[in-house]
Amino acid sequence: MKFVDEVRIYVKAGDGGNGAVSFRREKFIERGGPNGGDGGNGGSVSFVANPQLTTLLDYRYQQHHRAKNGEHGMGSDCNGRAADDMVLQVPVGTLIRNEQTGELLVDLSDPGQVFMAAKGGRGGLGNMNFATSTRQTPRFAQDGTQGEEITLRLELKLLADVGLLGFPNAGKSTFISRVSRARPKVADYPFTTLVPNLGMVQYKDHLSFVMADIPGIIEGASEGVGLGHQFLRHVERCKVLVHLIDMGAMGDGRDPLADFNILNKELKKYSAELASKPQVVAANKLDLTEARERLGPFTEALRRRGIRVYPVSCATGEGMQALMDSVAEVLFTGRTDKIHTEAPAKGSGKRSGASAKKAPKKASTTRPAKKAAKKASTRTAAARKPVARKGAAKKSATRASVARKAVAKKTVRKASAKKSAAKKSGGRR
Repeated sequence: MKFVDEVRIYVKAGDGGNGAVSFRREKFIERGGPNGGDGGNGGSVSFVANPQLTTLLDYRYQQHHRAKNGEHGMGSDCNGRAADDMVLQVPVGTLIRNEQTGELLVDLSDPGQVFMAAKGGRGGLGNMNFATSTRQTPRFAQDGTQGEEITLRLELKLLADVGLLGFPNAGKSTFISRVSRARPKVADYPFTTLVPNLGMVQYKDHLSFVMADIPGIIEGASEGVGLGHQFLRHVERCKVLVHLIDMGAMGDGRDPLADFNILNKELKKYSAELASKPQVVAANKLDLTEARERLGPFTEALRRRGIRVYPVSCATGEGMQALMDSVAEVLFTGRTDKIHTEAPAKGSGKRSGASAKKAPKKASTTRPAKKAAKKASTRTAAARKPVARKGAAKKSATRASVARKAVAKKTVRKASAKKSAAKKSGGRR
């Protein structure tokens, strides 16, 4: 089945039937009076969201839709029959816009949701409704009104919870075929996927969610390069985006970090709101040797931005469970702890090197001050030392003089004692 996600159609509601002008003409009844019936209402055009549909293909080849008109009124008090409404089935997630003004009329995002796009005309009144006591033979009736007509643009946005983005041939189709029962076309050349694919992912504890795989995006998609970015509308409703990075891409200046930057650049050009959604980064094709060699620099570069990288291999299934756990946590709980990592301090290495370089300058500037302080301290010490010596000398001199005086007193006392003893001895003789 061909996938069509945008069409332009014209819808016209039915016109109302005209009222009838009629009079009773039974035998033996004179002046029976008016008996013209009313006209029937025209059919309206409505849209209803059908979950069994996945494409707008039916409206690509049939672009004009007209509801039936109401029947005209008849005599004998017979009213005209009202026309049936026209119900158009569209997929769930269809947006209906006014083609001329671009105004969004409705978003059919719920199964069974109904929207009346064009209302049918009202039937006219017959002449029996205009008879009065003073006007008993009205010879006129009311015409029915015309039904509404409008040109609409139908846009389909798939209802998916998780969107899968990446460059062509990055392994998106293999990814969705591994985690769900979807079986998209898988080949070893770019732009294998030409239309979006939906897959129902059965997670743990009876939880499930819908994943959308859209065609690859390349640099310049906003200008129409490749398949353009028209398919990005199908991931606008997604709550989580998975960036699948091709770690094994070679040639033409391809680099995992450059691919990641280009994807985010194209998302911002399309919609700033879409670019701000939570992103889970998966580094694919780790079963290749060159991919493992590129993983280290790529992981370190995103770690500096605070983004965690999940290394996976869609071919072998390596690392898929950890990736799906993080996607489910963001989807069902809204927490983004697992998809972010603590970024290193900005310029920590540069600051350490700068401080190491500036250290000698600081030392050179502080050394003269330290030398001056040392000289000042030595001078003050030298100035204080003589004062202390003089004080000690004075103290020692006073002590010596006191000792001498004490010795002199003792000698004087001894001499006087000897004289007194000699006098006493001489007198006795």
